[in-house]
Amino acid sequence: MADNENNSDGRTKELNKLLIISLVSTVMLCVVFAGVNYLVMENLLTQKIGKINLAQEELSDEGSSEDEIQRGIIVDLGDFILNLCDEAQKKYLKVNVAIEVSQKDTDFPKEEEQAKSGGHGGHGAAPAPVDPMEAIQKEMAQFKPAIRDAVITNLSSKTSAELSSAAGKELAKEQIANDINSILGGEREVLRISFGQFIIQ
Repeated sequence: MADNENNSDGRTKELNKLLIISLVSTVMLCVVFAGVNYLVMENLLTQKIGKINLAQEELSDEGSSEDEIQRGIIVDLGDFILNLCDEAQKKYLKVNVAIEVSQKDTDFPKEEEQAKSGGHGGHGAAPAPVDPMEAIQKEMAQFKPAIRDAVITNLSSKTSAELSSAAGKELAKEQIANDINSILGGEREVLRISFGQFIIQ
């Protein structure tokens, strides 16, 4: 009887030891796993935050360089009344289009250059100063028929459904800008296309 009690006490003690060892090892594994997980996640987050910061710096650098170029010269192309290519029913588009083209370094001479060309202190009458905007408008006048044709060709190839959405208008502007850039042949670049009035009937 006493032997049975000693055996059961011995087994109970062994089971308790095994249970304690199992619990301690499980807790230790959980702590190690949590620590490794924390280090891995922290490393991944640091890398992602670094990439985001780098991307934001690149965007801000691009934005600042674009801001320097963004000012352009606006050329009004006038009003257009076009047939759209809807098959079911004839639709018309009335639109006013203006383009903004890039400036050249020579478009607006600096004050020193204007003073030199003004002829102060020379013989005879000073030549009349040239209005830079007038000179630019004359330069663009030679391209205006081809530009207007590009606008007409592009917009009249669209349906009213395509031009009714904001995305459709933006696509048309992008296509018109590409067409005009090929007409200008690199002398100037189209910065922006604006639709002043846009009515589909």
